[in-house]
Formats: sequence, C-alpha cells, structure tokens
Amino acid sequence: MQVSRRDFICSMAAAGAVGLGVDVQPLIAQARTLKTSKTTQTRSNCPYCSVCCGVIIHTMTDGAKNVIPQVVHVEGDPDNPINRGTLCPKGASLQQDCVNERRLTKPQVRRPGKSDWEDISWNQALDEITRKVKTTRDSGFMHQDEQGRVVNRCENIAFLGGATDTNEFCWTVVKTMAALGVVRHENVART
Repeated sequence: MQVSRRDFICSMAAAGAVGLGVDVQPLIAQARTLKTSKTTQTRSNCPYCSVCCGVIIHTMTDGAKNVIPQVVHVEGDPDNPINRGTLCPKGASLQQDCVNERRLTKPQVRRPGKSDWEDISWNQALDEITRKVKTTRDSGFMHQDEQGRVVNRCENIAFLGGATDTNEFCWTVVKTMAALGVVRHENVART
C-alpha cells in the first residue's frame, strides 16, 4: 500500500486526536466556515513566467447588481499538472496585484518635458498610439533594398511578446506585425 505524505500526516493527526481524547468535530465545523467557503472559485494561470502555473482565484461579492467581485484569496491549483498547487513567491503574491490601491485603472501619459503623469481616456490613448505607430512606420518603411528588390518592410519597429500570451493573441500579433511590414517580432514562449 502506497501512502502519500499528506495522507500519512492526516492519519497521524486523527490517530493522535483520538488517542488523546480530543474531539475533532469542532475543528471540522470551523474549517467549513473559512473565508474561502462562500467564495466563487475561478481557475486561471499565473501571468509571471512561461511555466504558466495554475491558480485558483477566490472572489466574493455581496450579491448586489453591478458590483465587481472582490478578490479575497489566491492559491495554487492542486489539480494543475504543472505546479500541483505550489506557487513561487511571485505567484503567491498575486492577490496583492489584484487588490492594490496603487493599481492603474486608466491610461496615463507623461508628456515630453513634464515630470507628472496625466490621466487620459481610452479613446485618446488609442488615437495617440495609432498616430505614433503610423508616423514611426512611415518614417522607416523600406520599399526596396540596396539591390533594388521590392521588400516592403519596416525596420524601425519591433515587437516582443510575453511568456503567458495566449495562442490567439500571438497569432493576432504576428498577423498585425506582418500587415505593418514589421520583420522584428519575437515571443519568449516559442517552442
């Protein structure tokens, strides 16, 4: 018979409690009322590296309409074959990233020569990004190489993808970069 470490510890604790005359029923009842017992569990992946450990995010709301659920706990997913419930220090601190009063919730820009960041709307941010990409692409677009061959490429823009980008996001990026003529694009999660 093969016994896991966890099963061994649980059985020894139960045997010790019974042998010492300790009633474990109040402990079991209290365990059912922990702060995560009334939460909604959502499985996700840690965003920090290419390992992509599984996490369980516990959220809670008061049930009112139009209320964003609050993250109350994040833990490793024991059913995930990659990390089997364990998390590195960065993954274990995910809750602090979700629940942080300093977390940015709207676009900001620091204008040239200024020291302070300015809040801008999403539409303004997209317009400015679009304009800058177009200006940069137009200024460095190469129609022909030194030998007169048609190349139609942009050599002054590059794109670097993240390790936990989804396949769909990576596909969209590659297609977008190709449409712009960008030849320098890489992703750290390639296989």
